Amino acid sequence: MDSVLTYAIDFGTSNSLLGAASEKGPLGFAPLDPGAANPSILRSLLYFPNAKQVFFGSEAIHEFASRDHTGRFIRSIKKQLPSRSFIGTFVDNRPFNLEDLIGVFLGEMRKRANAFYGADVTRVVLGRPARFALDEGDDRYAEGRLERAARIAGFKEIEFFPEPVAAALGYGADAAQESLVLAADYGGGTSDFTVYRIGNGEFRPSDVLAVGGMPLAGDALDASIMRERISAHFGTGVRYQVPFGSNVLTMPRHLMERICHPSEISLLRKQDTMEFFRNVQQWALEGDDREMMGRLFTLLEDQLGFPLFEKIEATKRALSSADSTSFEFAYPGIQISETVTKGQFESYAMPTLEAITQSLDETLRIAGVAPEAIDRVLCTGGTARVPWIRKSLESRFGAEKLHDLDPFSGVARGLMARAGGPKF
Repeated sequence: MDSVLTYAIDFGTSNSLLGAASEKGPLGFAPLDPGAANPSILRSLLYFPNAKQVFFGSEAIHEFASRDHTGRFIRSIKKQLPSRSFIGTFVDNRPFNLEDLIGVFLGEMRKRANAFYGADVTRVVLGRPARFALDEGDDRYAEGRLERAARIAGFKEIEFFPEPVAAALGYGADAAQESLVLAADYGGGTSDFTVYRIGNGEFRPSDVLAVGGMPLAGDALDASIMRERISAHFGTGVRYQVPFGSNVLTMPRHLMERICHPSEISLLRKQDTMEFFRNVQQWALEGDDREMMGRLFTLLEDQLGFPLFEKIEATKRALSSADSTSFEFAYPGIQISETVTKGQFESYAMPTLEAITQSLDETLRIAGVAPEAIDRVLCTGGTARVPWIRKSLESRFGAEKLHDLDPFSGVARGLMARAGGPKF
């Protein structure tokens, strides 16, 4: 059977799916995570209690909590692909480079799918964002790393396919009436856009008028809440004075910016950084500052980044339908209670929101299409529910043209169609 099967993998910043296709067409999704509410969705999480053991998805969350947050919990690793400074990490003093980590995750997806389909599949159509990074060199670098990870996972024939084009295939390439469509995929790590033409006949590469995107999306919006409202509880504004020094200093911005990103908090646990934080706590000018540094140590040493950002993401989701909501985080040594309004959130997130929308406008410009010429806008991804984004789409295209689609499986369905169809 392996000679006629090709896998289609949507490896996402937050969630991942795997489907299969044969020469007869798509076969559907593999149930990668039996413990999840939707077994076809495997959250992009890895938990290493030690260097010889690893858990994935919902099981990673459960095991991490049951073992008192010991070991290494890793999330949002896809976001590190274009980062030349991120080589990898250590688990029990054993080095794992980024390709190893992603390879372990993709390999587990392949292993579980092989068991489900009863085949040893080595061919894959692997989705990739329109842009891993704005710099073309960094973008190629990211794809090269992802290819090496796929080979570590056991794949021998690898085809990359743009996720926004896959969304186009998955969301109506078989429509009967000719029309211009914008597929807008607002995910966790990237926002991707495709302008394409559909109508009678087979979907062709020439039907794609433009593909664009921005390496900013839901995680960046979460970071804005963390940066503006939560991070101060962990010492971002601490003032200190080096012994025998005359200047009053504040916490270095480049270090404190890392606390705002779920994929980068763990980088602050490096020995030299932790030693610097201990010195800052000792040199702090105020008792409150030392207390904040104590919270920071608890956050880092007890690896609370994941549960903290789960609460932040829940706050963002709540503001999609409420004018205000409460952020609550309770842990021994950490008690945070904040009320966040929709207006405040939009103010915090405005630079990110505007950058994403500018990328959309640029995609339309490259396509040579005015907003009023678009017949349908297919919205997917959890971030598409953010009210400001919704309003910006309505103002450009009209509410009647917006169609909300499955935020999880659309890209994967398109990748399956690609895996089972003729090559472009």
